[in-house]
Amino acid sequence: MHRTLNPAHPAPAPAFGLRAPALLGVGALLLTGCGGAATDTSDSQADLRARVPGAIRAAGALKIGSYLHYPPVDFRDSDAKPAGLDPEIAAAVGDYLGLRVQFTDLPFDQLIPAVRAKRVDLAMSAVIDTKQRQLGAADDGHQVDPGVDFVDYFTTGTSMVVKAGNQVPLTTVESLCGRTVAVQRGTLQDEFATRQQGACPRTGKELQVHRFDTDDQALAEVADGTAIADLNDYPVAQCDTTTPERAGRFQLANTRFLQSGPYGITVAKDAPELRDVISKALDQVIRGGTYDKILAKWNVGPGAVSSAVVNGGL
Repeated sequence: MHRTLNPAHPAPAPAFGLRAPALLGVGALLLTGCGGAATDTSDSQADLRARVPGAIRAAGALKIGSYLHYPPVDFRDSDAKPAGLDPEIAAAVGDYLGLRVQFTDLPFDQLIPAVRAKRVDLAMSAVIDTKQRQLGAADDGHQVDPGVDFVDYFTTGTSMVVKAGNQVPLTTVESLCGRTVAVQRGTLQDEFATRQQGACPRTGKELQVHRFDTDDQALAEVADGTAIADLNDYPVAQCDTTTPERAGRFQLANTRFLQSGPYGITVAKDAPELRDVISKALDQVIRGGTYDKILAKWNVGPGAVSSAVVNGGL
């Protein structure tokens, strides 16, 4: 089922200021580029257009992989066209570079492999930039693939969606122990839940994690009471609790994020020129005001960054 968000009736502004103390520095991290580098915006538009890799310039289009079932970030509108936060930011960047954008709908866990295999030029689908993904590392730290680069463009965090009227206090990571949560497979929330599964036995309570191909499937487990919570990115969690078909059925467990990090446009490691052109063009979209208008339309303005950052995730 494709969910849609009506921008004419936006949801309440997210409480980004109410993060757990350990997460308070994340916004500043993205702005200063700790671990990454804010881009130089001195290049002219003509220079940047000339620096677009030849094959992309000849095609006149950026091929972008996205999981188009994740409103309000990426989804299909009533005409089956890509819509949401990511498609609109991508279109603005493409327009600045004189390029069309062509979206390919892919399962989320295939997005990074598709970038590495050059089946798409970029991936843009609420992919959270992490050091592990940059390095292509497994959970034990061993490198398993070449990794990817990121151009960070938005600050997000993990929230818990619970059934409306839920009285179970879910205020900390430890409060998940002894319960069952649902996640979408291959997401940062999946990784987070897996790590917490390893930590919960110390409390004497096991954490059960049910993994699904779509967020709708994870949310259905919350609806039927099988899972206490669906772990999700804040923009999507907000959509899950405020759109007409969801309002009154689900609510956010609390206003704190379990973890925070940046969304990143995903680029192959061996395409640094494309990465830098995208980051500089994004800077111009931010500076020109188009970026803020897009975020305001989808009611996610508090997640704005002041400049593009390359590989700023931790």
